[in-house]
Amino acid sequence: METFVQTHEAAIRLTAFFSIFTAMALWEWRAPRRALTVSKTLRWASNLGLVVLNTVLLRLLFPVAAVGLAATAATQGWGLLNHFPLSPWLAIPLAVMALDLAIWAQHVFFHAVPALWRLHRVHHADLDYDLTTGARFHPIEILLSMLIKFAVILALGPPVVAVILFEVILNGMAMFNHGNVGLPAWMDRRLRWVFVTPDMHRVHHSIAEDETNSNFGFNLSWWDRLFGTYRDQPRAGHLDMTIGIDDHRDPREVAALPGMLALPFRGAITGYAINRRRWEVESQTFIAPDRTHGRAAVKPRQAKQGRPGPAGGRGGPGGSSGSVGSIGPDGSPSQGEPRGPGGAGESGGPAGRSVPTGRQT
Repeated sequence: METFVQTHEAAIRLTAFFSIFTAMALWEWRAPRRALTVSKTLRWASNLGLVVLNTVLLRLLFPVAAVGLAATAATQGWGLLNHFPLSPWLAIPLAVMALDLAIWAQHVFFHAVPALWRLHRVHHADLDYDLTTGARFHPIEILLSMLIKFAVILALGPPVVAVILFEVILNGMAMFNHGNVGLPAWMDRRLRWVFVTPDMHRVHHSIAEDETNSNFGFNLSWWDRLFGTYRDQPRAGHLDMTIGIDDHRDPREVAALPGMLALPFRGAITGYAINRRRWEVESQTFIAPDRTHGRAAVKPRQAKQGRPGPAGGRGGPGGSSGSVGSIGPDGSPSQGEPRGPGGAGESGGPAGRSVPTGRQT
């Protein structure tokens, strides 16, 4: 298998890409999950234009691709896996899973660091959600991602065929789970125990920050469950949820290619990060740590701008989306606040659906 994959790498990549793209496009056309809000022609021209631009830049700046670096690492004995005599049947799946975890961690990192979020918000600013959204990344983010991938390959030492298979799988899954499609509920529930489904990842593209900062996976769903960033469903439901970023709603800025390329350089760098705890709720109180005396103090909730809590905290990526009561010093709900069962982001009752959403910057 290794020899066949390496020999026919280009054919495998192209066949997989065009086959999956065509299949998903037909699926979206026959059974769209949501109605589109922006011209499909404009969005597809811009999103696919980014794909072409990014491909050309990578070819020019990195003539030695990830596969070539993996081959060099294998020849030189670099990387962890090259120090153990593992069977290919064990080394390849281990390497694919390790690379998938690295991509998950990179994704979280691009949400957590404000300067990197400015780049990544090009991906999130799409006003609609379909298979082309999965390839919509700013060129600078693509270049940084390639450098990170190089570092992971040098440290891990994956087999060459594992790198090829991982990239093919990742590209295919990105088109699948960004698709404007839906699976039967029973199938979605079962499939997402292993893989990221369109409904699972669509939550990540919600305008609400606590939902944006959940479900980071592109391929395997295990990492979000393991690290507490899994959220089952959006509060507003898949048909009524709003896609994108609330501060960037102008199609000229987020759906046209020139605006998309300029988006990271608009506005000041803010304190956006995944561990913020302020919420857009009026006439509420919350308990916040008193930094001076080391005790909790009850303060009026004044800000209208929301920020998500960390995973497992109130409304965080792994927490409940129940109604807001008060927030304790550790970011957890005060006693009596309705919570969703299992902490999977499900509402604890009717009040849970009235939680206002936060803002992104």
